[in-house]
Amino acid sequence: MGDKISLVYEEEELLPISALQHLLFCERRAALILLEGLWQDNIFTAEGSVLHEQVHQIETESRGSLRIARGLWLRSLHLGLCGRADVVEFQRLADNAQRSTATTLPDVEGLWQPFPVEYKRGRLRNEVSFEIQLCAQALCLEEMLSIQVFAGALYYGKARRRLEVPFNHTIRDKVEVAAKRLHALVSSGITPTVRPQAKCRLCSLIDVCLPAAMSRRKDVPKYLKLAYSLEENAI
Repeated sequence: MGDKISLVYEEEELLPISALQHLLFCERRAALILLEGLWQDNIFTAEGSVLHEQVHQIETESRGSLRIARGLWLRSLHLGLCGRADVVEFQRLADNAQRSTATTLPDVEGLWQPFPVEYKRGRLRNEVSFEIQLCAQALCLEEMLSIQVFAGALYYGKARRRLEVPFNHTIRDKVEVAAKRLHALVSSGITPTVRPQAKCRLCSLIDVCLPAAMSRRKDVPKYLKLAYSLEENAI
């Protein structure tokens, strides 16, 4: 696989792979979840949870030359991440396939190539945060199995279609950057200040974060300073 992967983190330092998606959506959201232990569902997160529960009901499945593992635990001591994959499909390869892209499976003959699949609710679309989360799963598989994983897929529940994602150097670099930023956020122990944006209305934590109210609170010191300045000028 080329250069040996350096192991940076200990087991107790591992953070959830799913937290990458929260971080890329909003760092304050990630901090509220990881640092303050806050969570609140909305219709979008509830539908997503139901979809994931349905996926994980069957652990393994065989379809000819395809074996499907559900809820497979993953980890990377290099990235400092761990979590469960929704689905990892293992496609059987020819016996002369390159060992760098295939692995063996317990009690099963042959060489098998893993292909992670992450389930998402909603319509088919390109979403960088989803692709980074999926690629992080692939990098975990690479580290655990000492092979290369070149692609995976995002399956969208409402569209009932999948979008294949190639794991090129660009997306791999983004995973590295996001994982380091996630650990830096947790190590700081500081929840970022609120920065209201249009996407806040889609966040399940809007009633906990209170972006509008918190933003108004930041304006109070400015108001008092301006009022004091006007008073002085009036004297």
